[in-house]
Amino acid sequence: MADPSFGCFDLDKTGAAIAVALGISESQVRAAIELLEEGNTIPFIARYRKEATRGLDEIALRAIEDAFAKAQELAARKTTILKTIHEQGQLTGELRRQIEVCDDKKVLEDLYLPFKPKRRTRATIARERGLQPLAEILLRQERLGKSRSEVLRPFVSPEKEIPDEAAALQGACDIVAEQWSENANTRAWLAKHAAQSGHVVSKVKRGKQEDAAKFEMYLDHQEPCKRIPSHRFLAMQRGEAEGVLRVGIALDDDFVGRRLKQDLVRNPQFEFHKDLLATVDDCYQRLLLPATESTVLQELKERADEEAIGVFAKNLRELLLAPPAGPKVTIGIDPGFRTGCKVAVIDGTGKYLANTTIYPTPPHNDVGKAADTLKDLIVRFDARLIAIGNGTASRETDAFVTKVLRLEKLDVTKVTVSESGASIYSASETAAKEHPDLDVTVRGALSIARRLQDPLAELVKIDPKAIGVGQYQHDVNQPQLKKALDREVESCVNSVGVDVNMASASLLSYVAGIGPKLAEGIVTYRNANGRFDARRQICKVPKLGPKAFEQAAGFLRIRDGSQPLDNSAVHPESYSVVERMAASLGVGTSQLVGNAGLASRLKADDFVDGQVGLPTVRDILSELAKPGRDPRNEFKIASFAEDVHDLEDLREGMILEGVVTNVTRFGAFVDVGVHQDGLIHISELDRTFVKDPSDVVSVGDVVRVKVLEVDLARRRIALSRKQV
Repeated sequence: MADPSFGCFDLDKTGAAIAVALGISESQVRAAIELLEEGNTIPFIARYRKEATRGLDEIALRAIEDAFAKAQELAARKTTILKTIHEQGQLTGELRRQIEVCDDKKVLEDLYLPFKPKRRTRATIARERGLQPLAEILLRQERLGKSRSEVLRPFVSPEKEIPDEAAALQGACDIVAEQWSENANTRAWLAKHAAQSGHVVSKVKRGKQEDAAKFEMYLDHQEPCKRIPSHRFLAMQRGEAEGVLRVGIALDDDFVGRRLKQDLVRNPQFEFHKDLLATVDDCYQRLLLPATESTVLQELKERADEEAIGVFAKNLRELLLAPPAGPKVTIGIDPGFRTGCKVAVIDGTGKYLANTTIYPTPPHNDVGKAADTLKDLIVRFDARLIAIGNGTASRETDAFVTKVLRLEKLDVTKVTVSESGASIYSASETAAKEHPDLDVTVRGALSIARRLQDPLAELVKIDPKAIGVGQYQHDVNQPQLKKALDREVESCVNSVGVDVNMASASLLSYVAGIGPKLAEGIVTYRNANGRFDARRQICKVPKLGPKAFEQAAGFLRIRDGSQPLDNSAVHPESYSVVERMAASLGVGTSQLVGNAGLASRLKADDFVDGQVGLPTVRDILSELAKPGRDPRNEFKIASFAEDVHDLEDLREGMILEGVVTNVTRFGAFVDVGVHQDGLIHISELDRTFVKDPSDVVSVGDVVRVKVLEVDLARRRIALSRKQV
């Protein structure tokens, strides 16, 4: 038999399906897919190809990219399955049609299951012993008109380890049970029933009660599958991963059993009717229930992962786009007790200037010398900012710095900065390349200082997972998490823009079209040849070709260069449009850039032609009015209560100011300056109903809160925002 064609990917049908699923037009989907297939990046398409996609934003483009990749993956799997079944000689026309039209990967695998190579099962062994014909008799369920013994006796064979009729019947029933369990319709119905009517159940494992304190609410717990929140499901999963809990799915076994018997056992007159009823019970308990439990738990895990990753990505975005304190001389302090406080000074560009260690805290308490040293650094370098890490000894160090600034009447802004991931950065290859001659602890203080100056530029040097704004980030699908976080970092970097003459390789690597190798190449070229004077000079970097330049150019900034548009988001491909605009006003390009009054005199429609559409012209006019504007908010800081340093200092009813450090599905965590974040439960976030905490607060927000409860034993703080 000739091998038929098994090509299962149809671009038109795929595009139509994606359009329906996402609620956008087919033409938009096709345009986006074509641009992506040509090697264009999502930030570039969203910003500079609005005419082609009719204004699709990054979120829509990501959804199209993901859906297209899933469709390609599904098509490839269909092709493999069809070829495999065809090679077995079992591919019927109907089965082929079912596989080709299938759009669900789980249903697809169920269709393939009967033909999939298996480990040795009870049914496999029964087939090897020649009991498949007997199983076929049982499956047909046709009245035989003869005794049971007459049917079974021919299959008895001691040499095949079938010593009697009971063994023959049992083996055949094992085959029947397996075939029933592999029926795609049966599996689909049971999985759907479990998802709609089943419960997720968690119980403590025998002998693990002493290890179960942190999972106390899940020791004997159940929730409906269709309503369980992602954070609770992930908590149960973690408990199981740590060997404390057993997590499963509970169904109404009596109802399921009755339904399966109605569907599978048809003829009450059949001589083996009672045996088949018993086989249904065996099929359900031994095969279908474990398979369904696995399927539903996997679906719940995927759903929980998606939700948790979405929360993490949103929090990360808020943190990355936190307002920068700006290009001012900054002192970074990494607090400590026994080893002292590591101090590092950087200039307005983030360049390292000096470092030292002071000992203002116990056990040394060398406050006088530490004060003199700090004052000297402030005066000598004209420091305007002090960044204090929020880890061990943070509040004690903060109190010391506050006293020095007050006594010496120094006009310096002091800010507490999150240390999350700073130790990982300081020991990393990136830090070693940047500061090979500095101690690891000094690099940590440098990172703290730079985080205050420009959070985005510094945090891109750290694995996003280490930044600590997630919910069960170590429990979710890691490749999926990495992809989502990398996308978020890329989006943030490109939305802000990057000064190509100051940016680190880490920051440049996230610019559309560049990546790590080209980023290193840009820095190497810059170090060897000096600053870039124009965007076009970037093309001189080895291996940076026309496509990479096209994707990256609009997101790179050249300050004080020969071409004023190089410090804006106007893409070089549109410079001629700006020249036409300037000519229409009778001024030079440099006079138009940054002149909102002149830009307001231009009409967008006058510059639309066959090459440039209205969306692009409008973007250009907006950019001319405020070139290279930073989308981040204005910098502001929280003022921690001076008399509150530790958990023991908190009292119910206190009103405090703090910084939101993490937003989850069940509430928001806030740093109020006591080395332990407090929780504002979702019910205490606002006077109105809150469905999603991220609708009300974001990471980095400065909020006023009321202390509701302090649990010293468990080191938990309950806060309220709505009662302030």
